[in-house]
Amino acid sequence: MKDVPHLDPVTAIAVVGAVLGVGAYATAVIRATAFASLAGHRVRPAPLLRRPAAEAWSLVTQQPVSTERPDRATWVLAPAAYVGLAAAAVSVVPLAPGLVVADVATGIVVFGAAEALAIVAIFLHGWSPNSPLALISAFRFVAVALSYELLSMFVLIAAALPAESLSLGAIVESQAGLWNVVRQPLGLPLFLIVALGVTSSGPLAVVDSADLSGGGGIEDSGAQRLAWAVARAAMLVAFSAAAAAVFLGGWQGPLLPGGAWMLAKTATVLVGLVVAGERVARISPERIVRLSWSVLLPLAFVDLVVAGLGSL
Repeated sequence: MKDVPHLDPVTAIAVVGAVLGVGAYATAVIRATAFASLAGHRVRPAPLLRRPAAEAWSLVTQQPVSTERPDRATWVLAPAAYVGLAAAAVSVVPLAPGLVVADVATGIVVFGAAEALAIVAIFLHGWSPNSPLALISAFRFVAVALSYELLSMFVLIAAALPAESLSLGAIVESQAGLWNVVRQPLGLPLFLIVALGVTSSGPLAVVDSADLSGGGGIEDSGAQRLAWAVARAAMLVAFSAAAAAVFLGGWQGPLLPGGAWMLAKTATVLVGLVVAGERVARISPERIVRLSWSVLLPLAFVDLVVAGLGSL
């Protein structure tokens, strides 16, 4: 990949904060729209655009509730770490030609590390309240997540093979003639499954699920609940941006500026993930593990083999 100008720390923080902040708010609007449509309510844009801000203010002003002898330090650390990992993941994703916060040669590795460490943040979120159902959800998530985390490793390496580089910028440039979603049709669906799992959404919502009366979030209230919701939305945005760059050609596209293409592709993936999270029923943890090891992981390996043969 061609050298890109380095951003100063203040600008870099502003860019990442803007991407995650605007993306998290957009996620809340999309989720509210999907919920209203699913419930058969009339979809009115103006109230839906205001709803996330109103709900955030309501949570900020809400009286916080705490359990007996919680681990307060990790209770605060969990959403902060989750957001920080989302920021690290976004920082290596090229947002437009010549615009990437951290232009590192091992961007795929950085993204994968942030994705893996998210398991720790989610576990801490369930551990911290000193609540039995929250703790059960934390251990259950770790057990389930280990079964599908390998999918991401295989599909990201497969996407890097045509570029002969681990840099996300180089991967985007390698898709000038043909997007990876066409070269490797299994890669994008498998990556999106991982996105749903790491953000505990839709069919893979094993953290805050109803069978545990809210699980990891059962004891969250006030600003703490808001912080965790924002953190989850930020990670969803990070995965959407990565999917757009790795599988959908990133800024590649005719007529429009590169940044506009990247925005449109990221928004499309984000809408798909949020709608899937609202409309697809949750799968039991046992079935998730069984499907991951017996079906999804072999498919990821096939994707890697196809990419390798295509790069010979």
